[in-house]
Amino acid sequence: MSPLSQELTDRILAAVDAGFEDQVAFTEELSRFPSLRGQEHTAQDFLFREMQARGYTMDRWAIDVEAIRHHPGFSPVDVDYSNAINVVGTLRPAEEKGRSLILNGHVDVVPTGPEGMWTSPPFAPRRDGDWLYGRGVADMKAGLAANIFAVEALKTLGYRPAATLYQQSVVEEECTGNGALACLQRGYRADAAIIPEPEDDKLVRANTGVIWFRVRVEGVPVHVREAGAGANAIEAAYELIRVLRALEEEWNARKGDHRHFEDLDHPINFNVGKIVGGDWASSVPAWCEFDCRIAIYPGTRAEDAAREIETHLRRVSDGIPFLANNPPQVIFNGFFAEGYVLEEGSAAEETLTRAHMASYRKPLESFVTPGYLDGRVFVIYGETPCLVYGPYSEGIHGFDERVSLASVKRVTGTIALFIAEWCGLEAI
Repeated sequence: MSPLSQELTDRILAAVDAGFEDQVAFTEELSRFPSLRGQEHTAQDFLFREMQARGYTMDRWAIDVEAIRHHPGFSPVDVDYSNAINVVGTLRPAEEKGRSLILNGHVDVVPTGPEGMWTSPPFAPRRDGDWLYGRGVADMKAGLAANIFAVEALKTLGYRPAATLYQQSVVEEECTGNGALACLQRGYRADAAIIPEPEDDKLVRANTGVIWFRVRVEGVPVHVREAGAGANAIEAAYELIRVLRALEEEWNARKGDHRHFEDLDHPINFNVGKIVGGDWASSVPAWCEFDCRIAIYPGTRAEDAAREIETHLRRVSDGIPFLANNPPQVIFNGFFAEGYVLEEGSAAEETLTRAHMASYRKPLESFVTPGYLDGRVFVIYGETPCLVYGPYSEGIHGFDERVSLASVKRVTGTIALFIAEWCGLEAI
């Protein structure tokens, strides 16, 4: 499609501005739903109703693990998926003239941590000047609202996309990526995709993959008065954590072999996110488990990285007497996802570049991020250019998460302009 005229560009941005207070109210309402893992269905019900009322043809389903289990992008799960609900709304034109588009976002949020450490309740969104606070407002309910209200802005001008447009609200982005994968397996494909994750007004050029795993260590319990006769599983776990840090540094030392990651200080991050163990203060602990997350470079298969993790732990365990005959168990229990690179020069990126310039009055920047993104599903398995691009935020996954509303408005404007050029417009 041809670049937009200045007159139409100005009208679209004015329409976004005129509807922005309604957009903020929508974001606040969506953010009140505590859509933690396994509890996303109420937020999805809300989005289903809201999109249906706006004229979308709706699809809602629980992820079928068996339908995606053998896909190369599948991540293993050990939780019930009864409430792992995806929602997709479809808008079709009277006549297909433009290029199709997926607007994707995830509704799941990470745990809040101790709520007393928040300034205000995490699921009671609070507005303070340019900032909107709350768990999930940045990551990424403001982005979901931006997707919906970009289309609404065009509607107020009497237009709808002149090509099929899908609004996807998915789950499992924070732990497996299986939600976006299930959409792909269900047949939802398009000529381009946008995911307005909180990326500080920039486009993601490349991002790492992620692996989750649990390490279980078994010790030999005895009374603490005879501690030397036993084997302390918790202390052994500390040693294994230390050697996994060494593996992290080995992988970081390889960054020069991976395009786009050469200049990052520390692209591979390892984290121990949870640890439990033992049964009694006066007993040498018989067991310990710790849950980990580690990044992998694009182009590295998750299976190969997993084998390297297992080999590394086994080699170290051979040097610990009681672990040599009782090695730790490694369980892969979440992300098993490869990273991706968004190649430069696509028509979709060129369109986004123009839309961003019109909305922000400055050139679009791209960057590399060492975190997981659902963009990998589109780029690797859907062979679709996926533009992960979204608003400025602070504190995601931490306390007092917040998003800049001025940034959200500009991102919404960019998306609306992108739709107008990429899909084309037809009169309602």
